Amino acid sequence: MISNKMKPEIVQNYFVNFNKFVYEADGIEFWFARDLQELLGYSKWENFIKVIEKAKIVCGNSQGLVENHFAKTVRAINMPNGGIKEVDDIFLTRYACYLIAQNGDSTKDPVAFAMNYFAIQTRKQEILEKRISEWERLQVRGKLSLSEKTLSGIIYDRGVDNKGFAIIRSKGDEALFGGLSTTEMKKRLGIPSSRPLADFLPTITIKAKDFANEITIFNLKKEAALSGLNKITNEHVKNSGDIRNLLLQKGIRPEFLPVEEDVKKLKRRVQGDDKKLLQSIKSLKK
Repeated sequence: MISNKMKPEIVQNYFVNFNKFVYEADGIEFWFARDLQELLGYSKWENFIKVIEKAKIVCGNSQGLVENHFAKTVRAINMPNGGIKEVDDIFLTRYACYLIAQNGDSTKDPVAFAMNYFAIQTRKQEILEKRISEWERLQVRGKLSLSEKTLSGIIYDRGVDNKGFAIIRSKGDEALFGGLSTTEMKKRLGIPSSRPLADFLPTITIKAKDFANEITIFNLKKEAALSGLNKITNEHVKNSGDIRNLLLQKGIRPEFLPVEEDVKKLKRRVQGDDKKLLQSIKSLKK
């Protein structure tokens, strides 16, 4: 915890300093270890390295990819006499900084501040990543609905009614899910029979279904001879099977992917979070 003696202006000063030394490359934030050493109040690099090594052990035990969070580098620094000297340094991710602060001397106010600062910032990043993932799934599900509507309209003009479209879509699912029908997939995942399968699928599978639809749509528009239930079914089955083969090449078996949150519930929750956020913003402006 931050010391009770630490005044708000001191906390603000720490906050400004920590933000001042953050860099970004390819969308990833990082700090230099030499800068963090100074920010945390360690006078000797040798002592600070010991803290870094402890943090690396924790990182290895929890995530395993130490090199992704602690990357060695060489950095040129200015000397008091006006010269320049190259010294060893380390690129640190936000998570690495958090672990270093956790393994530092918490009696030091800068370290206590850093423990809270990086914990909060790391949590913010986790929340943001989760929200982006949820938003993408909602967008992809909406895109699938549009491609299904477009496909349904085209095949209707080719002499296939709504019952025929249901057959085409079901056969496409069988090709995508390794022979399992839509009904069998619902039973496998515990999805109510009255609900669309796609509402409970992960983003990658929803995209796969949509891509198969788009290929079928493209080929139907290109080939006027593709008409009637049998020909269109065969076309869609082939496209869905090709998408499945692509997934298999990447080690993805769509029928074994776990069920995800109902899109309807997800949409309500995201909309509710948006309302809360807007209310918070309005309250801050008052």
